[in-house]
Amino acid sequence: MASLYKKPIVSIDPVSGKKTKRHSRKWWGRYRDVDGLEKRVPLATDKKAAQAMLTELVVKVERIVAGLIDPAEEHLTRPLEGHLDDFHAYLRAKGNSRSHSNQTVRYSRKLARDAGFTFIGDISGSQVQEFLAKLKAKGKSISTCNHYLRAFKGFARWLVREQRTSENRLSHVGFLNEKLDRRHDRRALQADELARVIEAARGGGSIEGVSGPDRAIMYVLGAWTGFRKGEIGSLTLKSFNLDGTPATVTVAACYSKRKRTDTQALHPDVVRLFKEWLKTKPDLHADDILFPVSRKVSGTERKTAKMMKLDLASARKKWIAEVETDQERERREKSDFLKYCNAAGRYADFHATRHTFISNLSRCGVRPKLAQSLARHSDINLTMSVYSHVELEDQNAAIAALPGPPRG
Repeated sequence: MASLYKKPIVSIDPVSGKKTKRHSRKWWGRYRDVDGLEKRVPLATDKKAAQAMLTELVVKVERIVAGLIDPAEEHLTRPLEGHLDDFHAYLRAKGNSRSHSNQTVRYSRKLARDAGFTFIGDISGSQVQEFLAKLKAKGKSISTCNHYLRAFKGFARWLVREQRTSENRLSHVGFLNEKLDRRHDRRALQADELARVIEAARGGGSIEGVSGPDRAIMYVLGAWTGFRKGEIGSLTLKSFNLDGTPATVTVAACYSKRKRTDTQALHPDVVRLFKEWLKTKPDLHADDILFPVSRKVSGTERKTAKMMKLDLASARKKWIAEVETDQERERREKSDFLKYCNAAGRYADFHATRHTFISNLSRCGVRPKLAQSLARHSDINLTMSVYSHVELEDQNAAIAALPGPPRG
């Protein structure tokens, strides 16, 4: 049964330590919601007003239970900003990183504001599509447009799950085809390219505050584990088990993109190179971040794409200088070998080391399902279609291995 009461407040005198008890100025109401759970809410200082407010709450629950009103009705009159605040709290409580949660809600707020959505009832698929069209007209990529749509569709699904609305107004709105407007496709590095860029980094100076030898071992780890920038940027000495069989490296769940603890076996040559690198770091402590390149971990964001770009340029310059004839020099200068961006518009930034790792698994004949596991992808299509780059040389070798046609 619903009832009114005044909330007891206990205070302690800081000098004497004596406890005093008083009651709140406001009346509080105790009642049961539509799920039968007890609720306690502050009402008003005037008892008659408080009783009227409590009666209204009880009647509303009874009407919802009787099916006379929609339980989501109260949410429909609440400004969307308040729902977005709750959505943000939900994302953080779910375990999403602060940066992911902030970005998701920031995208959702901008879309809602620019599309003119004030309340849940204002949400319209056509207006969302109009917002995306305006983004494209301003020069934003299709990938960026999809980031906004993905964030707001997640918010729309959450509203339904939380029973704040009875329908998902964006369920029919599909994502745009990113293949029609790729801005930053990556490519896998050839074995000789990777060897030369690692050598260039090892003998190079500091870039973005990261020494040449440190960049070289980062490239090695990226190309032989498939770890992303943020994952490599989270590694400490504790992450490595160099004496195990096999030796392994582990990324904690809070830094892994899929929010799981990921352990990857290490190639014996990678272990040897890493141990040699560690000899140059005698003052490292077990919990020290080895590669402070990610804002999410160390608070400092380093441009790893810039590192790769400059190390590739240095390696390419040396490669061209090795020639002895003008004809060979001209051929090399026209080549895409060691270029940061090739003629097809594909980039060799730091994330390209991950593409290289997965493509090399394919070249070595690793089963697709195992390649998916090593790549830590939830969808095998992503492993095979996006990351496994089949170059002309691979195609040529495959075609040459086929039996020839019958002689005429």
